[in-house]
Amino acid sequence: MLRAQRASGGLPGQRQWRGGCTREQRGARRASMSGAGLEKPQLIAHLQQALSYTAFQALWVPRSARFLCLGSLPRGAGIIQLYELQSGRLSLLRQIEKPKPIKCGTFGASSLQQRYLATGDFGGNLNIWNLEAPEIPIYSVKGHKEIINSIDGIGGLGIGEGAPEIVTGSRDGTVKVWDPRQKDTPVANMEPVQGESKRDCWTVVFGNAYNQEERVVCAGYDNGDIKLFDLKTMSLRWETNIKNGVCSVEFDRKDINMNKLVATSLEGKFHVFDMRTQHPTKGFASVSEKAHKSTMWQVRHLPQNRDVFMTSGGAGNLHLWKYEYPAQRSKKDSEGVEMGVAGSVNLLQNVTLSTQPISSLDWSPDKRGLCVCTAFDQTVRGI
Repeated sequence: MLRAQRASGGLPGQRQWRGGCTREQRGARRASMSGAGLEKPQLIAHLQQALSYTAFQALWVPRSARFLCLGSLPRGAGIIQLYELQSGRLSLLRQIEKPKPIKCGTFGASSLQQRYLATGDFGGNLNIWNLEAPEIPIYSVKGHKEIINSIDGIGGLGIGEGAPEIVTGSRDGTVKVWDPRQKDTPVANMEPVQGESKRDCWTVVFGNAYNQEERVVCAGYDNGDIKLFDLKTMSLRWETNIKNGVCSVEFDRKDINMNKLVATSLEGKFHVFDMRTQHPTKGFASVSEKAHKSTMWQVRHLPQNRDVFMTSGGAGNLHLWKYEYPAQRSKKDSEGVEMGVAGSVNLLQNVTLSTQPISSLDWSPDKRGLCVCTAFDQTVRGI
């Protein structure tokens, strides 16, 4: 059981895409995502940059040829690096240091004009930064008692209806939703009831934001729990357990009526849930796949095709998948109640890039098929 509470209430010198990679690389990438002229899509690592710190997340800057790397310096400080693709090369534009290691970030609650970065750090702090003047955060709150493991935003970038909100999940066992227009206090707080042991929340994500009223948060925990919180009714809508720690969850799209949810786990398995039909006792139909021999760190859906997604593994590999829908997505059970029918997943391609885990990946929202990823070998790569 969980108690839920809800209260009332551009970067300098922006460059448009020109010459981020060679003509051959662009052609291969377009073909890889469309399937045109190729039996299998291609995963080509055409850019890489060694880092002098541990990177926890790579994140594209919307409407630009730039991306960020967020992480921890050897001496324990936090770091944000801003890179730009210029004629097939990576150029470091800016390096910003902060007192606490930075674990995660999102642009999801900001407008395309502002593109403010929200970050969660090892001290439990939620900060929002204007990257044009990053010395002092424009919003700051001590959000959690322990490290913020995961963060997501909605209502910004033209994605999702409703208020701009940020969700954070922490080792302290709580999931909190923040409105940057409201200081100090979260607008929603999902935490264990008194007497119930807390679980380390590893991943959070928004979804179902297709109108002004509807919105959900999905959270995954270290014990395999997946919980779906309905922010409209402030209730726990659904929960399940996949038997292994949940490393990453993501809806195929945030701004539509829930369609699919992918969850990855410690044991190299992922689960795809069909979220269109919820049975009162059986929940959502799902299909699972044992994809990696080690931890599956992250899942990210291709922005231009919600049925294609990439998973990253602890053995330094990437797997590209496509979801195939069944002939009928729902059927009636023996009592005449509608229940979902799961589809299937096909492996399109895989590649090994590193001897260390790939800790994060992010698709470019603007260039189809372009991806950036970080690994614990202290390298960032463009795919």
